[in-house]
Amino acid sequence: MKTTFALYFANRGFFPGEVIASAREEMIKAVTDAGYGYICMEESLTRYGAVETLAEGQKYAAFLKEHEGEYQGIVMCLPNFGDENGASAALKDVNVPVLVQAYPDEIDKMDFAHRRDALCGKIAMCNVLRQLKIPYTLTKRTTVSPLSASFAEDLRLFAGTCRTVAGMRQFNIGAIGARTTAFKTVRCDEIAMANKRVNVETIDLSEVFARMDKVDAAAIEAKKAVYTELANFGCWAPEKLENIARFGVVVDDLIAEFDLQAVAIRCWNELEITYGIAPCLVLGELNERGIAAACELDINNAVMMRALYLAADCPVMLLDVNNNFGEADDRCIFFHCGPVPKSLLEGKGEIEEHLMFRKTFGEGSGVGINKATIAKGHVTVGSFKTEDGEMCSFVTEGDLTDDFVGEGFFGCGVVFKKDNIEKMLEYMCREGYRHHVAITKGNWSESVREAFQTYLGYQIDVL
Repeated sequence: MKTTFALYFANRGFFPGEVIASAREEMIKAVTDAGYGYICMEESLTRYGAVETLAEGQKYAAFLKEHEGEYQGIVMCLPNFGDENGASAALKDVNVPVLVQAYPDEIDKMDFAHRRDALCGKIAMCNVLRQLKIPYTLTKRTTVSPLSASFAEDLRLFAGTCRTVAGMRQFNIGAIGARTTAFKTVRCDEIAMANKRVNVETIDLSEVFARMDKVDAAAIEAKKAVYTELANFGCWAPEKLENIARFGVVVDDLIAEFDLQAVAIRCWNELEITYGIAPCLVLGELNERGIAAACELDINNAVMMRALYLAADCPVMLLDVNNNFGEADDRCIFFHCGPVPKSLLEGKGEIEEHLMFRKTFGEGSGVGINKATIAKGHVTVGSFKTEDGEMCSFVTEGDLTDDFVGEGFFGCGVVFKKDNIEKMLEYMCREGYRHHVAITKGNWSESVREAFQTYLGYQIDVL
């Protein structure tokens, strides 16, 4: 769905009102040029379609109510100082993020007929919003033209924040299977999550297995076709692909039945012992579709995966922070068995057997890891935990590089580069974070920080 903004134009009568008309044109151009949708009040309803009085603010509030659900954020444009009473009435009931933009004055236009005083007005407007406990987002530059490159970046990051807030105000995570006993690290506090309207539905593997044995043959064939597009199965016995497909169909059914936006799956050892498969390919395909899918029943990081997916509007993967990279103090190795979505891979993968399961349970016990090359480039990385009743997280950014990780490295491994990475690793150890991180393309840490800190009430650090 295209991110859409409701545009709000403020005015104060003894300032030059003519700038409202040009601001309307410029803001609409800025939003549409960036690829976003917009709605705004008709110009005929007030002078230039702006809000100046209490009555006009009430008109704007009615406009927002009429279009509820059609927009994910509000862009408040201050071409001049802006009226505070009108804004109070207009925005008192908003429940979406608000970006406050103020026009810059020009040095050669500081006479009474031309000057805007929007800087002063922005400070005043933010004070009023704070009094009303309406959370808001600021542009990087306090005053900025809508047609500037700086504001284009503000809009990009704000759109990411709006998507994150809209998708995380309330959502459901499916915990498929119990926590693996050996993994104390993925414990979570469901009550803390419920207090933030993140609902966890638990589904026992016995239920999953019973359903797998009853899956319709046509559904199996359809799912097999999907998976063979993502990876080459080579010479593995046909029953391996069939069992992976059975599992995938059942997970899809559970997602629909419980209205799940994310899942965390117990990926060992019952699937390996009972069906001889590993579910990595299933997880990767779910992530490609935008269903945040975490392995090892990491419910916590399913939350971060969803946040990054929403912010970036791009699939996400969950990897282990796994190995040092020699003596380098700006690199480490991320790894997992293969639950990586197609969008984050360089081409098709190869289905292999999980070596740890083969060692423990014998040959053919863990077929389904998707060995592939992870795409390189700038990424946003984050992790999540619940602690003492709080939702806690961190985000950072860095680069996935083409550094060689050595022969025989099974699954999906890639080098992550970040200046002084030891600080990040120390932070994870000291603060008790999981060994997992969620990763997506691009630079979205500011969008996630703003969504968590300003609008959702989660604790978050930016490293």
